[in-house]
Amino acid sequence: MSHHSHCGVVGLFLGFLTGLIWVLAALLGYVTNLFGLLGLGGVLGNILNILIALIGFIAFLFFGVCVFKKAWRYCK
Repeated sequence: MSHHSHCGVVGLFLGFLTGLIWVLAALLGYVTNLFGLLGLGGVLGNILNILIALIGFIAFLFFGVCVFKKAWRYCK
């Protein structure tokens, strides 16, 4: 009985929320503002903002699917 993830539902849900927070922070411009304060504005700041949004979205999807799978298994 090999499971893809060994952490519990709480850990998966926290990963899901973390991905969601990073996506929202990137889309609402908080990350770009932070990079501007650090002196990394302009093109480099925009590229880093896009990368953070993509990584957050991938984490959001991955952990969301894992939470759904665990919940589905427990409900069966």
